[in-house]
Amino acid sequence: MNLLNKKTVEDLQVKGKRVLVRCDFNVPLKNGVITDENRIVAALPTIKYLMNQGAKVILCSHLGKPKGEPKPEYSLAPVAVRLSEKLNCKVVFAADDEVVGANARKAVDAMKDGEIVLLQNTRYRAEETKNGEAFSKDLASLCDLFVNDAFGAAHRAHCSTVGVASFVEESANGYLMAKEIEFLGNAVENPVRPFVTILGGAKVADKLNVIENLLNKADTLIIGGGMAYTFLAAKGYSVGTSLLDNEKIDYCREMLARAEQKGVKLLLPVDCVISKSFPDPIDAPIDVQVVAADAIPADMMSLDIGPKTAQLYANEVKSAKTVVWNGPMGVFENPILAKGTIAVAEALAETDATTIIGGGDSAAAVNTLGFGDKMSHISTGGGASLEFLEGKELPGIVAMSDK
Repeated sequence: MNLLNKKTVEDLQVKGKRVLVRCDFNVPLKNGVITDENRIVAALPTIKYLMNQGAKVILCSHLGKPKGEPKPEYSLAPVAVRLSEKLNCKVVFAADDEVVGANARKAVDAMKDGEIVLLQNTRYRAEETKNGEAFSKDLASLCDLFVNDAFGAAHRAHCSTVGVASFVEESANGYLMAKEIEFLGNAVENPVRPFVTILGGAKVADKLNVIENLLNKADTLIIGGGMAYTFLAAKGYSVGTSLLDNEKIDYCREMLARAEQKGVKLLLPVDCVISKSFPDPIDAPIDVQVVAADAIPADMMSLDIGPKTAQLYANEVKSAKTVVWNGPMGVFENPILAKGTIAVAEALAETDATTIIGGGDSAAAVNTLGFGDKMSHISTGGGASLEFLEGKELPGIVAMSDK
């Protein structure tokens, strides 16, 4: 799939045109206050470019899951306030429960070049998630051109990510979307080698297609997190009460055989950090010990990779030229069980390789642990980056105009 051949915002003639921009303003809110504004900051380059080029900039996004009806707690009003502060200009908020209503039309009609209007939460409309034609046409009726800059929603075929593109003159990717395609796309399709991928997280089932796709692309595949124990079981090890997907043991055995056949190095934990039970609450103090990966007692569970494994994985990263990491090595929310994830993050921070963090928990871990600014690219999309790594076409990118 040649996603690098799509138009970007700079390919459009935007002066005096009404440009609808799909952003990802799905930010966490607590009592109406935004607690993490990374997604707002990530949208600014595209918005500023369009303003400076004299476009009439109409922004839209979803927030949370209001399930097709107006719910005040999911209003984008706080985002309009924060955007106004960030851009140092007034962002007009069109508070229509039907998203494209009288307020939106009036605000857009009154726009001068370089001004900004933010529409209400697109998921206030039930048709949004079904990609219904009526809402797609409503959105298109407000604009001349469409720019998609919401990578976090690019794997969804919704009205505001895909449908609207069919009813406008031209569409293109914003800067954030183009950056995601460049880093993730090149990493998977055209990596500088050695190419090392690190997969963690809880379940093998969540990463089946990723493992399969990357076995055809990577030089080394490193497995950690809860999914590692199904692989260890496939090697005949006893994993005690560790997370285990019994239905996927044969699959893991097949993957181990395939890696050997293809000459792909597949690394599994050689030692583990074990405990009697899962911490409750998740950050509670916990008694742990370190054992070899083939010596987990029947009544114990592994909750992180051990120090020898952390060293093994870190050494592998040192010689890499491209590294993609998706999923933590253990229960990183607990300080005692975060050491494996920290060791991998430190190794990535110190390498000269292009380092790409595939969104979701691994992005949260890297940022929480303070290594965010040391990575080449941290994806803004959890599900979207996972589907990208699976080799799937993302509808929100496919729908954009070709160059």
